[in-house]
Amino acid sequence: MAPSTLPDRLGIPKALVLGYLGVLLFMVGDGVESGFIAPYMADHGAGTEIHASYVITAYGVTVMLASWLSGALSDLWGPRRVMQLGLAVWIVFDLLFLTLALAPHNYPLMLVFYGLRGFGYPLFAFGFLVWITATAPTARMGTAVGWFYVAFTGGLPTLGSLVAGVTNPWFGRFGTLWVALGIIAIGGACCLLGVRERTGFARLAPAGVRPVQSLLSSLSIAWTHPKVAVGCVVRIINTAPEFGFLVFLPSFFSKELGFGEGRWLTLLAVIYGTNVLCNLLFGVIGDTIGWRRTIAAFGGLGCAVTTLALYFVPKVVGGHYWVAIVVGMLYGITLAGFVPISALVPALAPENKGGAMALLNLGAGGAAFVGPAVVSLFLGPLGPGGVVLIFAGLYVVSALLTLCLTLPDEPAAPAPPAAPPVGQTALRA
Repeated sequence: MAPSTLPDRLGIPKALVLGYLGVLLFMVGDGVESGFIAPYMADHGAGTEIHASYVITAYGVTVMLASWLSGALSDLWGPRRVMQLGLAVWIVFDLLFLTLALAPHNYPLMLVFYGLRGFGYPLFAFGFLVWITATAPTARMGTAVGWFYVAFTGGLPTLGSLVAGVTNPWFGRFGTLWVALGIIAIGGACCLLGVRERTGFARLAPAGVRPVQSLLSSLSIAWTHPKVAVGCVVRIINTAPEFGFLVFLPSFFSKELGFGEGRWLTLLAVIYGTNVLCNLLFGVIGDTIGWRRTIAAFGGLGCAVTTLALYFVPKVVGGHYWVAIVVGMLYGITLAGFVPISALVPALAPENKGGAMALLNLGAGGAAFVGPAVVSLFLGPLGPGGVVLIFAGLYVVSALLTLCLTLPDEPAAPAPPAAPPVGQTALRA
């Protein structure tokens, strides 16, 4: 039967529409700070960009842990309860960060509170991603996941950067951080009060599975299904450079190239606005030509080229803003090539999708740690150009790893399409 509603025709599970909106608003609030928080902390207690990168690296550690827990805990408690926990954590530790760390320029408390706040957004956002994978039909899974990343990246950092560009001149950067907290609260309320789909209210694991067993299952899948572990590594590489770029590119574009903060924030919004538009496109492309081929060609190899262009082309040609806009858009387009990874990895372990999503989410959170960690280790000795070369090399590695992610029933050589058996759905990789 053909879909009868607009969300169904677009590939969005109808019952989760307000959830997508809530995630968008939540990530707008989270993304407000992305274009200026590192240099702002450097000027207000951290002292240097490298010291600020330590704060962001600590944040990345908790993001990584929370991203793993989002899948495992969703199995035990249900995605909705995990999202509630994430919202509460974000609000509490953001209040502590603003009032007790950032305002008095207290660097040790920045490390503590900003780091602990990192547990918040993965539990909220990736808890909802688990809800999607538990609800959406397999044949439209790539598209449904693509819409999730439209919402996710639409907020962090796309619309968030635009909000900061408007509010910074009015309220200052510190006041903008308070505006962000209000947007977070609205997004959380929209999602948790507006979505009534019952799958997310209950645990996803079988009744006999206990907490320790579920947590161990989400790790043991790394060796019982090695391809899922490889997918986790690919997911880390997917956005590690993105988080690393946010540490040193603000100074490169705004100060070294002379664009200023306003035009830098606009450039950041353009990069990820382009990515938002292409997230859905590559979800559909993945469903059409194959998830694995889409990730390797457009994601891995594409990002390797555009990562180099993003830094070196503007550096060579000088402060030509529209050149930066063009290469930024190209990076945003190719970054979207990784979208089908969230459909591919659960399909590698169909009998344990919760565990696969937990490990995949660990990879997503690991990116928030690995990217700033690479910057912390290599920005001093190698400079920005050396860091960019490392990130480009990682993208090439991701393309090679993706070629290993064949599905269990995928033929070794191309074969004519055949109708799947009754009760099964054909999967593409």
